[in-house]
Amino acid sequence: MNTEMKEALVKVPQITLGFWAIKILATTLGETGGDAVSMSMDLGYLIGTVIFMAFFILAVVFQIRAKKFNPFIYWVAIVASTTVGTTLADFADRSLGIGYLGGSTLLAVFLASTLFIWYRTLGSISVSSIHTPKAEAFYWLTIMFSQTLGTALGDWTAGSAGLGYVGAAYIFSGGLALIVVAYFFTKVSRTILFWSAFILTRPLGAVVGDFLDKPIAQGGLEFSRYTATAVLLVAIVILVIVLPQRAANKSH
Repeated sequence: MNTEMKEALVKVPQITLGFWAIKILATTLGETGGDAVSMSMDLGYLIGTVIFMAFFILAVVFQIRAKKFNPFIYWVAIVASTTVGTTLADFADRSLGIGYLGGSTLLAVFLASTLFIWYRTLGSISVSSIHTPKAEAFYWLTIMFSQTLGTALGDWTAGSAGLGYVGAAYIFSGGLALIVVAYFFTKVSRTILFWSAFILTRPLGAVVGDFLDKPIAQGGLEFSRYTATAVLLVAIVILVIVLPQRAANKSH
């Protein structure tokens, strides 16, 4: 396969400030949207997970089959991963009784194992190396585990650790700030920093989403889950249209 053909198969976006803005909105939407289906609609975590998992698989199939980078297909897949991550984590933590800490630990092992197997199989976990269906499959599996881990970790930090939604948001925002400092002032692997930031944006979105829709008595603002989800969705669509969306450059 020549260079031009490989370049055309890179279907993930360049990592820019706009990427992170949309990613945080998407993770927040995942929390409010997942809760809207499983809790507000009273369908439960299991049925919610089945619905969103089917949505996620369908979105990833479209993403992998696409001939070139399409920002709308990509971000639909990301949103799908955040919603299934929310309901799947809640199902494991609450319905199965694993608990937030147990769920976070188990998912962290799954995530680390996926990244390790991906690296050993293809030699790179860099975003710029994702130009084959196998690499894309690893990429989306990693994303699903990271989104699910983020929900469990966010719930544990805000609830079990007693920090509350605002306190937990400060913790995860601080972690992201440290990654930014490391990016500009150290030589730490950019790939490691990317995945660290990608993982941390999910619990940040989870606690912000909970802050928006949880009752005031529980430290939230008690906004309608449907309204919050709709507003976040509109904001994401606007940013995807307005902000430059280009495919990442393929690594050599």
